Amino acid sequence: MSAYSALPAGGAPAPPAGAPPQVIVVLTDQQRWDTAGVHGNRAGVTPEFDRIAREGTLFEQAITPNPVCAPARSALQTGRYPTSAGVFRNGLPLPQGIPTLAGEFAAAGYATGYIGKWHLAGDDNPDGPVPPGRRGGYDSWLASDRLEFTSDTYRTVVYDEDGEPVRLPGYRSDALIDAAIRFVADHHDRPYLLFLSLLEPHHQNPTDDYPAPDGYRERYEGAWLPPDLAALSPGAAQGGAHRHLGGYLGQIKRVDEGVGRLRDALRSLGTEENTVLAWTADHGSHFRTRNSEYKRSAHEASVRVPLAVTGPGFTGGGLVRRPVGTLDLMPTLLAAAGLTVPPGVQGRSLLPLTGGGRDPGRPDSAFVQISEDRVGRAVRTSRWKYAVQAPGADAWNDPDADHYTETELYDLAADPYELDNLAGLESHRAVADELRRELLGWLERIEGAKPTVERAPARPAGQRRAESFPDGTPWEGARFGHRPRP
Repeated sequence: MSAYSALPAGGAPAPPAGAPPQVIVVLTDQQRWDTAGVHGNRAGVTPEFDRIAREGTLFEQAITPNPVCAPARSALQTGRYPTSAGVFRNGLPLPQGIPTLAGEFAAAGYATGYIGKWHLAGDDNPDGPVPPGRRGGYDSWLASDRLEFTSDTYRTVVYDEDGEPVRLPGYRSDALIDAAIRFVADHHDRPYLLFLSLLEPHHQNPTDDYPAPDGYRERYEGAWLPPDLAALSPGAAQGGAHRHLGGYLGQIKRVDEGVGRLRDALRSLGTEENTVLAWTADHGSHFRTRNSEYKRSAHEASVRVPLAVTGPGFTGGGLVRRPVGTLDLMPTLLAAAGLTVPPGVQGRSLLPLTGGGRDPGRPDSAFVQISEDRVGRAVRTSRWKYAVQAPGADAWNDPDADHYTETELYDLAADPYELDNLAGLESHRAVADELRRELLGWLERIEGAKPTVERAPARPAGQRRAESFPDGTPWEGARFGHRPRP
């Protein structure tokens, strides 16, 4: 990145009326939706996110298309579901030739910049520089494919456009946000797209901890424990959420402060009102309470994420309550800039939903693909969660299956933290059948597939379903080995 560009002595002029908006995406890694104050969290770690949500538009039920890093990121860059984008699991590169967020903005004359974690370059050289052809069309580049393996808390190493390593000073999220501030200062007088991809609050893989700045972990220890973690963490390995939540929340607090500094920079540059700023996450975290690691399940803790957008088209947009997918963000940003959405994009612009608007052609549910832990699929309506998985499938190599079985049904109105699995209950058979039809419709539209879905074994009302990990180990009192994955 270049040094700060000079500003006029009287300050930066406001963009002229009708100027194309500047666009910033802030992406956190593994941030639960319920860490935000606007979602009822009382720990107080997200005042800046809450301001963005209240000033702009809050999408209350934002759902990732896949609760795994690379697949979720491929959807954000392409507006396609992971199987359609060709990245259904980690370790697969984003294919060249597919239309991308950066490519479309660049074609319209925008400067494009990417800072932080990429995780879409494939497994050829995960700790080295990302080749230009695998950068998704971004021009300015200060990133690492697997940031958790090229950096730690106070040693942030990324690569520049020439593939040269660059060490950034400061706490990791601060260092990347400082680089983002330099980018917006350098490009304040022209339209740009900046994608700022932070690692926090993802765990540090080699040590399996959540290293917050000094004092931040201590500030939030014991501050928050949602019902799912309170009920299930006693059976999790290595202390689960009880051990990690203080650092996890401390990381989010520091990120939130950094985003506040970034917005301060926009204000000082006179560009804040003409900047579309979106903040979301790739997926959430269940802290090993649903399987043997942190995500890769259909539960809200894995698939529901924060999503708030402010700026032109979104300021004063209010609260959107219906489920939406984060892959909708790509066509949304293009539409906000007045650009055409390319063919093949499966997401839909969220702009029609702002300010109480409607989008008659939008489905009433969100669709989720699950990989690596299982070959699974799920639909999420405003009230219900319905999930299936493919028995005997190779979860690493099989992108899909021709046969699934029902595994989960949750009533989110009565059981928002999904502690009572209703799959197989005779009392809920009609509900499950309707959701099964909804899922099959998604599979045909998105994957061009018509698989069979076997019903869960019937059981009478009052008979609790015995939950277990995919290997058959019961949740209750479970103890298992764990090798952290990205």
